[in-house]
Amino acid sequence: MSDYKIETKCIQSGYKPGNGEPRVLPIYQSTTFKYNSSDQMGRLFDLEESGYFYTRLQNPTNDAVAAKICDLEGGVAAMLTSSGQAANFYAIMNIVEAGDHIVCASALYGGTYNLYAHTIKKMGVEATFVEPDCSEEDLNAAFRDNTKVVFGESIANPALVVLDFEKFAKAAHAHGVPFIVDNTFATPINCRPFAWGADIVTHSTTKYMDGHATCVGGVIVDSGNFDWEAYGDKFAGLTTPDETYHGIVYTQKFGKAAYITKATSQLMRDLGSIQAPQNAFLLNLGLETLHLRVPRHCENALKVAKYLQGHEKVAWVNYPGLEGDSQYELAQKYMPNGTCGVLTFGLKGGRDSAVKMMDSLKMVAIVTHVADARSCVLHPASHTHRQMNDQELMEAGVQPDLIRFSVGIENADDIIADVEQALEQV
Repeated sequence: MSDYKIETKCIQSGYKPGNGEPRVLPIYQSTTFKYNSSDQMGRLFDLEESGYFYTRLQNPTNDAVAAKICDLEGGVAAMLTSSGQAANFYAIMNIVEAGDHIVCASALYGGTYNLYAHTIKKMGVEATFVEPDCSEEDLNAAFRDNTKVVFGESIANPALVVLDFEKFAKAAHAHGVPFIVDNTFATPINCRPFAWGADIVTHSTTKYMDGHATCVGGVIVDSGNFDWEAYGDKFAGLTTPDETYHGIVYTQKFGKAAYITKATSQLMRDLGSIQAPQNAFLLNLGLETLHLRVPRHCENALKVAKYLQGHEKVAWVNYPGLEGDSQYELAQKYMPNGTCGVLTFGLKGGRDSAVKMMDSLKMVAIVTHVADARSCVLHPASHTHRQMNDQELMEAGVQPDLIRFSVGIENADDIIADVEQALEQV
């Protein structure tokens, strides 16, 4: 981890060109890498030597970008994935197996909720969902003898619930399991989960990190702080010999890099889901302006939230950066410099009015996306969360009339003007 300030890390971390080498991170658009010695290639396959031999496992472009994000979060190792969903899947499956159990905050992105509530259940891993604002007693009651992980989102999508990191970290560590946080919405610019007790961080890099809606991707970052050896029986995949690599014990051979090394050498080897080098290159371009874009997103979102709050046709507004919001105090504690550029609101006319208003927007687009430079809206109950029933929607913090508004970095007056003319049509 470098000693640079985070703004400098966005630009300088990850790639260090040598004398006469390209100033800008190159795209290593190659599936394979040449070696002169068969023995050396064998040592690479045995994890006895570091290097590149096949892009599904590692690629220099990807590794440079992963190293940058790792530095931004303050971790020890990171791995890019093909999507945020892949990152959240791998982060869990790297340390669980059939018969295990996980605890999750219920306010989650719909795809993540479905992944943990249904898809991994078919693989023999069961999830218990708890309200983010539950008491410590209720949170601890959710744990079982076979619980392996606690998971939550720093700012829930789209519920915008701010996770109480310290409460969830305390419970996880009391039960000897790691605490994983999806930090997509806050980004390391506004929140550093490792400082509050998280052990592993994930991102959908598709969102603010890319920032331009050009490439899908994800990342897993390990803090190196969780002591896998202290709970060796619980995490045998890391602390006992891996017969697929001639008996290597990850914690003994790779130390603090054990978790990410296992994720790369096992899960990425067997399941794929690697991020394309071209996408990693585009992601890096986005990261270079992350520290400039995120404050503007937050500034614009607060202006839009205040405007909506004062409009006669608006029933309610949720934005963690808005004074008086239910999440404001937690946001001030964990993210005092800003939260994100996403807000939610509902209209007094209900669902039909929401659809009419959205259809009347001219500059702000209706898209299945969030957190890029352009302002956009979505109706989660009809789109991203439509696979949920009414009870699951409410547990995830998604009301039927909820409009998710991802405020971009255009001029705030232009954004508000478009919203105003659309509201006139309702």
